[in-house]
Amino acid sequence: MGYRVVVDYDRCSSTAICMQLAPEVFEVRDDNFLYLLDEEPPEEIREKVEAAVKGCPTQALSIEET
Repeated sequence: MGYRVVVDYDRCSSTAICMQLAPEVFEVRDDNFLYLLDEEPPEEIREKVEAAVKGCPTQALSIEET
């Protein structure tokens, strides 16, 4: 069983907090938009992804179990 990252781009304000916490998964580029680098990241970095989800100030991120 795995998980996938879901981004609500309508809520995202591209603060880059998620990128600081899980740079393997999230990236805010020069155009100030968030890019999801890995929709189904490995279990080994799940704690980092969960921290990014919890740290999102606009609650634009969530985890969906697969």
